[in-house]
Amino acid sequence: MRIIATSLTTLACTLLAATAGATCVYPRPPESLPDGATATYDQMVAAQTAVKQFDSDIAAYNACLDMELQSIMASTELDDARKAELQAMQAKKNNSAVDEAQSVADRFNEQLRAYKAANAK
Repeated sequence: MRIIATSLTTLACTLLAATAGATCVYPRPPESLPDGATATYDQMVAAQTAVKQFDSDIAAYNACLDMELQSIMASTELDDARKAELQAMQAKKNNSAVDEAQSVADRFNEQLRAYKAANAK
């Protein structure tokens, strides 16, 4: 009987972890950013729009991670050690997403500075 209960708990944890990983979809960053030294105004505006959209998508992804974590923490099926492990994984996902959003913004800002320098009057 105890083996069955342990098996069911393991199955529930596995399903919860699989569901947790599949619920929040990581957004795609902009495919490319224009070269600021040669880009047109319209290309820079389009790139800015794409970067802002990516930032917004990352914020939505992180909000999803937060909701997912709240659900995990409310679960009575998981012990404290597993909850702490999942919480650490969620924090890493969040931090990675924020780091990538910052990297994309930094690359865009670099190209924006190049654009402004090339088009200074």
